[in-house]
Amino acid sequence: MSKTRLRISAKLIVALAVYLRLGVERESTKRTEESIIESICYTTEPPADFGALLTIYEELGWNSLGLSAEELERMCRQSWYALYVFDDQRLVGMGRVISDGVITGIICGVCVSPSHQGKGIGQDIMLQLIQHCERHRVIPQLMCVEDLGPYYEKLGFEKFSIGMTRRPTSR
Repeated sequence: MSKTRLRISAKLIVALAVYLRLGVERESTKRTEESIIESICYTTEPPADFGALLTIYEELGWNSLGLSAEELERMCRQSWYALYVFDDQRLVGMGRVISDGVITGIICGVCVSPSHQGKGIGQDIMLQLIQHCERHRVIPQLMCVEDLGPYYEKLGFEKFSIGMTRRPTSR
């Protein structure tokens, strides 16, 4: 065999090895993502320990009021509808609706642990909360920071009024 053919053959072997390795890495990444998706469970069954929700709130910087796990549990249990997301036994997200059950449902508290963000879990939570409202002929509404407007518009929401809040002066 000539040197030219050997060089071409060697290049082909290297190229094939790189291609196969990338394919294996892609497949491995795909399998990892699929296994994460397979282990995700959406349920209305609350967690046994709301300390896990407190952890998520703190990871997201959402606990400016200094809420306790007991207060978060009361908040969730008093909601019209609450959806929890578990990865195996670990709480990784949730969302809830506050409503009169007749006209309006306010979607709030939709959160996903930073370790599980970017996997579509937040969007799945939103879609399930919206479906629950619509099944009961309740109009889903929400308030969000301006930057998130385009995200919620993709889910079918549209701007309709100004939202305001009054910050507590003391607790």
